[in-house]
Amino acid sequence: MAATHEPALDKAGGQEDDSLFDLPPIPLRWLALGVAALAILTTYYETDAIGEVADLLIRQRGFSQSQIGSLNAAIYWPSVVLALVGGVLIDRYGAARMAVWTAAVGVIGACLTAIGDPYWVMWLGRLIFGVAEGAIFMALIAGLALWFPRRGLAFATACWLSMARVGSWACNLSSIWAKPLYDSGWQAPLWLGAGLSALGLAAATVFWLLEPRRPIRPAAPAQRAAVARPHGWARLRFGVSYWYILALHVLYASVFFPFRQTYAVEYLQHAKHLTLQAAGLLNSEVFLAAIVATPVFGLLADRFGHRALMLVFGTVLLPVTLAVLALTDLSPWLSTVLMGISWSLVPAVIWPATTMIVRREQLGTALGLITLIQALGIGASNLGAGYFADRAGAGPGNPAGYDAVLLFFGVVSLAALASVVMLWRHETGPNGHGLEKPSR
Repeated sequence: MAATHEPALDKAGGQEDDSLFDLPPIPLRWLALGVAALAILTTYYETDAIGEVADLLIRQRGFSQSQIGSLNAAIYWPSVVLALVGGVLIDRYGAARMAVWTAAVGVIGACLTAIGDPYWVMWLGRLIFGVAEGAIFMALIAGLALWFPRRGLAFATACWLSMARVGSWACNLSSIWAKPLYDSGWQAPLWLGAGLSALGLAAATVFWLLEPRRPIRPAAPAQRAAVARPHGWARLRFGVSYWYILALHVLYASVFFPFRQTYAVEYLQHAKHLTLQAAGLLNSEVFLAAIVATPVFGLLADRFGHRALMLVFGTVLLPVTLAVLALTDLSPWLSTVLMGISWSLVPAVIWPATTMIVRREQLGTALGLITLIQALGIGASNLGAGYFADRAGAGPGNPAGYDAVLLFFGVVSLAALASVVMLWRHETGPNGHGLEKPSR
């Protein structure tokens, strides 16, 4: 998480300012960033793997839209139960060790997904991979915070997120660069994902082996030790801004991930009449834009502030994108540009902003709660979109059926916009946490 500015501790759930007691910028931190980035890259590739073979699974195995949606929803259900537990385990055993453990679990899940027959084996594989997917994200992002000083953490986090987008981008393009695998059927592309998951496990292991050499934060003043650490249910006591930003995390992800992972490629094939390769290429450009632009938006937020306002702008592009697809005959490339800007901006700003409004003693719990509810929202959104798609008969013979899916996502995106507007209004008031101010 990027914490480039920490306001004084206040009743709204802020943090004490210990910016004078920062980590030293040792060169080895860049190696730690590199292996952490490789680990998250492979994780995101496997996360998106079902969307790329969705059409093959429908044609070759007779899967319904609801079954496809359920496969993607399955990876989010474990976080509903385990996210808070994962946060506690990260605090207890260390972020690097948890990254290795969860990467190993992910490899098992990816292999079961690739075996994939009968259907329940594939679904179980996705469920097991989901145990790793949410936890390794938390572990790696928490681990990076132990390597980088505050002034460099925003940029480092943005670069790390960019590499996650590389994973999604590579997966979207896999039907092109790994076309022989797709030509052989649905299973070979999934084994490719399993192999990349094993590479991610190797990267997480290196991250863990570097742990003894990470820098140590200098001791903070005595008064910091006097700050009471919350216990029990008090750990869930956060300020108003946290709940607004949690709502944005959940609602934004509940539109972006189900649409881009599950439905975008087949929608572009069936409603916009693109080939699988062309649809995959078009969908991948969202992630390609994020690879380049995410660090830029992170630097802009650090330098100029206005983080909540930036989030408003990034979020409003989501319903606009859906409206362009559903209501106009404009080129699908326009929707890709709009969503690419949105997906570059919102994650680059929202994660550092989250750390700014939460006390350091509660950060693990805060991240776990966000992950838990976000997983529930994404899973429910996948199932909801699948239900509306089946009910409307969406498919190659009825492209108009996808209108119901886009309407569903549009309503959720408007709810996300409402939550971020309320965050912006609160942060411009007297009880804000400095989101609208530039970093020092």
